[in-house]
Amino acid sequence: MKIGLHDADKTSFPNLALMKISAWHKQSGDSVEWWNPLEQYDTVYSSKVFTFTEEDPYLPENTIKGGIGYGAYDNLPEEIDRMFPDYSLYPDVNYAIGYLTRGCIRKCPWCIVPKKEGYIKPYRYWTEIVRPDKRDIVFMDNNILAADYGIEQMEQMIGQNVRVDFNQGLDARLITPEVAEIISRLKWCNLIRMAADTDIMLDTVIEKIKLLEKYGVKSWRIFVYVLTTDIESAERRCITLRDIGANPFAQPYRDFTNNIGPTEEQKQFARWVNRKWIFKRVKTFAEYKRRRTQ
Repeated sequence: MKIGLHDADKTSFPNLALMKISAWHKQSGDSVEWWNPLEQYDTVYSSKVFTFTEEDPYLPENTIKGGIGYGAYDNLPEEIDRMFPDYSLYPDVNYAIGYLTRGCIRKCPWCIVPKKEGYIKPYRYWTEIVRPDKRDIVFMDNNILAADYGIEQMEQMIGQNVRVDFNQGLDARLITPEVAEIISRLKWCNLIRMAADTDIMLDTVIEKIKLLEKYGVKSWRIFVYVLTTDIESAERRCITLRDIGANPFAQPYRDFTNNIGPTEEQKQFARWVNRKWIFKRVKTFAEYKRRRTQ
């Protein structure tokens, strides 16, 4: 069989589902390639993560579609989900990706994880995810610290020839002194990520940044996602984090359920915060907007 794969979002980040589908078909003796509208295929798979990604009008009507961008909340069949990803689809990617746990204990109103994955549960061992020829692993767990299993997996990677990144962030509310010590002893391939999505969370994040400093983790190594709905609130959080030496990153709110994108002001705010050389020099959002109009 000839299989065509379509990564609808076309981001720089590899699509895990498509890599597993590719591995499963290749194991079955099928040929697999990126979908080309000028070619004929026995089966075409399309994966879409973001609801705002435009539909490709040339995809065949019988394309098998998956991902929350298509409104699909089901998981891959177990026999496919168990496959080791086919990284040959993304030859420039020099790291492994995967999950140690699935699900989350929280029910944040802006998050689709509770609906898609349910309550947190063990999923894979880190040794099943690491690539034999690469040392970096990007974990996509939604709340790795909410499960004892996740913390145990983190601890097992201490002293191993791996570097880690938890790209969805660590839940600051769950960082105890014991967890802080584990974090300090791991090797990281990126900054250590947290989130301060509300004013209430800000105090907790600051407290845990100070706790980590006691274990030798400098504040500049902390990257903090800042959900941006109300500009005044988001500015307060970003400036406070900047002032203690952390790295805030503004994320304009997007309503995935109703496919409503961020406002122009939210986008402008994110441009101010996320361009670090500007954010360090221009102290307030009002000053940034004033300079842009001059």
